[in-house]
Amino acid sequence: MGRGGRQETILIIEDEAPIRAFVSRVLELEGYRVLQAAEGGEGLRLVKESKVSLVLLDLRLPDYDGWAILEKLKSDPELVSIPVVMFTASAAESARNHALAAGVAEYLVKPLSAAGLRRTVNAILRGEGRHRNARE
Repeated sequence: MGRGGRQETILIIEDEAPIRAFVSRVLELEGYRVLQAAEGGEGLRLVKESKVSLVLLDLRLPDYDGWAILEKLKSDPELVSIPVVMFTASAAESARNHALAAGVAEYLVKPLSAAGLRRTVNAILRGEGRHRNARE
């Protein structure tokens, strides 16, 4: 169960099914409700239709890239306050800095560890967002 007795909903927008399944399982074990989208368009639809507390967004998607999705989320007054965690295989410092400047709560590099993912998500949802690597 999420903080305050309500179950918080996390949306995973990731095209790779094994990664979606791993992240979903880790978060469900923490008591979160998890929604999954394999493409950016589907993710945008879900975030608009559902009361989402956090979005985990892959940078590389088959239809939109993560930057385009992030821009849509951050430019929509109804969605701008939803924290976004971008996760990608790119460890480039320039991409990380660009993402943080664009308003993401955290930038994680794959592969993710279960402990690091839990720590990051829990901290952000408690309002204690940290810029840490989830592989720790």
